[in-house]
Amino acid sequence: MSTSSAATHKPLKPLRGVRILSLALNLPGPAAFMRLQAMGATCLKTEPPGPKGTSGDPMGQYNPTAYATMHSGIKVLTIDLKTDKGQQQLHKALARTDVLLTSFRPSALLKLGLGWKALHKAYPALSVVAIVGAPGARAEEPGHDLTYLADAGLVTGLDLPATLFADMGGALMASEATLKAVLVQKTTGKGSFQEVALSDAAAWLALPRSWGLTQPQGAVGGAHAGYRVYPCKDGRVAVAALEPHFAASLCAAAGVAMNGMGSMFQPATHKAIAAFLAGQTRKQLDALAVARDIPLHTLAR
Repeated sequence: MSTSSAATHKPLKPLRGVRILSLALNLPGPAAFMRLQAMGATCLKTEPPGPKGTSGDPMGQYNPTAYATMHSGIKVLTIDLKTDKGQQQLHKALARTDVLLTSFRPSALLKLGLGWKALHKAYPALSVVAIVGAPGARAEEPGHDLTYLADAGLVTGLDLPATLFADMGGALMASEATLKAVLVQKTTGKGSFQEVALSDAAAWLALPRSWGLTQPQGAVGGAHAGYRVYPCKDGRVAVAALEPHFAASLCAAAGVAMNGMGSMFQPATHKAIAAFLAGQTRKQLDALAVARDIPLHTLAR
């Protein structure tokens, strides 16, 4: 493919014509909604009334920037689902909806008359993608991104994770579940119920750790001298010279003898590479990466 044709290639819109209604608040649901809109879906979101005319979505109150990014181009309606008027507005929208996205506990949905059985009876072609904290009977348990990551073994030490892995992973799983629901609708003409658990998203992300890959003794957990974060003269450098040819290039640049891949796991190799990188500036390492074809990325302190 030529550069010009690649540059003008339009993204696929597999959900064009699919109408999705979201009741989901905070991060996972809106993040999934953002992706679904990018795939061409017609997206409508409802929110409860907020204080003094603000958004009823907590994200809109504590991080307006994130809220604005996730809701760009999405029509938002303020509806109080606890009132008769709000219920009427909701069901008017549901009659025109292909997929409903929620993020409430199952008991809360039942109180609102939005349990799967009732919805499926009223709207046989409607699919529901329900984002919950944990699957099945545990869906009523309180939790958040941090607790799901901790349960999956992804919280080490006292530092918070660098991002909201379970929430964002759950958003990806929710968009995947929506695609599955649409495929089922197109083949059977019937709606389906898809449950997406944030704890399952955390467990999925934790699989490499459970396999030992990212444990301290694992090749990408710090045991391989070519796959680590090292200090350099004016910052840090993330080195990912894992494959033999990359490791050989790194060792050659550092003046380290490499006698097979086993040597990359030796303390002496770690020490020699650390000493070499400590004496280099970020600018020098950036140039080295290009000259020697070494996968690395320099960072400020």
